[in-house]
Amino acid sequence: MSIAFMAVTTSSMAQSLNKMNWLNEPQQWEIKDGKTLVMDVPAKTDFWRISHYGFTVDDGPFYYATYGGEFEAKVKITGNYVTTFDQMGLMLRIDHENWIKAGVEYVDGKQNVSAVVTHRTRSVVQLPDAPRSIWIKAVRRLDAVEIFFSRDDKEYIMIRTCWLQDNCPVMVGLMGACPDGKGFTATFEEFKVTPLADQRRLEWAKRQMNK
Repeated sequence: MSIAFMAVTTSSMAQSLNKMNWLNEPQQWEIKDGKTLVMDVPAKTDFWRISHYGFTVDDGPFYYATYGGEFEAKVKITGNYVTTFDQMGLMLRIDHENWIKAGVEYVDGKQNVSAVVTHRTRSVVQLPDAPRSIWIKAVRRLDAVEIFFSRDDKEYIMIRTCWLQDNCPVMVGLMGACPDGKGFTATFEEFKVTPLADQRRLEWAKRQMNK
């Protein structure tokens, strides 16, 4: 009974945009109706660590709250993409050496859905068209994170499963980057973080019931 109660009470929790923090706060940003974040992503900013190119950059805007345990994070993203490598989406971040970013990256006039993981490679899916908006979802379970995208917030397609240290707090939020361009406008809507019942706790409870 207690396990069921926990699942019901946590499923309705959502993150308030007015109670979050900035890493690399941009000059221009606003929260509309408490539900939508619009920011001007500054020029020459990025999140990248060593892989493939050999350099590290950690100066993109990131608006976040901190969560422990297991959770599902989801957001609708709309970008006025202009220059190759303009990007926006979700970020899960333990520190400057351990993070995941997932969202849209604009490359040669095409929208790519991508996921980048520090210490590892990235995953990329090129979209055949240019949807106005897409949804990005990340599910953290134990030491794994699953990354999904959707065009309608109904049917989700997985693009990546990756490792992320468990049993430690994670900064979860909204990121943008513009490594080569002059900046662009990024709009984030319907951001929600839903805590999930701890998998180990559920397995322990099941074992107790079977004794």
